[in-house]
Amino acid sequence: MTTRVAIVGGTGKLGAIIRAVVDDTDGFATSAVLTSRSAVDDIDGADLVIDASVPAVSMDVIRAAIDRGQNLLVGTSGWSQERIALVRPLVEAAGTGAVFIPNFSLGSVLGTALAAAAAPFFPSAEIVEAHRETKIDSPSGTAVRTAEQLAAARASTGPVEAPYTDQRARGQQVASVPVHSLRRPGVIARQEVILAGPGESLSIVHDTVDPVLAYAPGIRIALSAARDATGVVVGLDSLFDIGLRGGATGA
Repeated sequence: MTTRVAIVGGTGKLGAIIRAVVDDTDGFATSAVLTSRSAVDDIDGADLVIDASVPAVSMDVIRAAIDRGQNLLVGTSGWSQERIALVRPLVEAAGTGAVFIPNFSLGSVLGTALAAAAAPFFPSAEIVEAHRETKIDSPSGTAVRTAEQLAAARASTGPVEAPYTDQRARGQQVASVPVHSLRRPGVIARQEVILAGPGESLSIVHDTVDPVLAYAPGIRIALSAARDATGVVVGLDSLFDIGLRGGATGA
């Protein structure tokens, strides 16, 4: 049986990659391609709705899919744990499934897991993320997810040490972790987690060089998971076992 997929934001950079993967994956077929300005009724008839739109539209797309009893795969940035908590009871009440993926790159997920595994051993942690100048939101969804994972890994040791965060130049705190966002030409996606303690520091860096090659394997994993999901699943790391002590965990 073929799963019919409606892609909201399917004409954007990420949406185009997702559409190519859907069309190349057995058992899935694109039934509708919407822009972020399309009428939400255009998702009618789909078995699975993929949201690759923009943060301002994403909630409307999700509510519309839930109302129609459709499962969701959400790749739109800006979905923190607090925002997801608003959606969770709606998904559970509808008996549907929603998979939120801040980053489809396996390397990015592993980088976050490595940073989370190291976080309990260092009192200081900060994140520097960079994306192309056309990215609307900041901090990135990946950085938000990473900060939340660092904080979760430090649950028994307490928040990271982050002095002078009342100063704007110290970045935005997410789950106690300062996050610094760069928006500039010549970069696709880059994240550096800098962990520090007395006399030493550890930097974990992930660079996306080719988004098509980097995202396609993760999109395939997420497609199958979203089709069969019940309830809310957060992060690509929730869909396979990384096996790191203190590493990323699902929500």
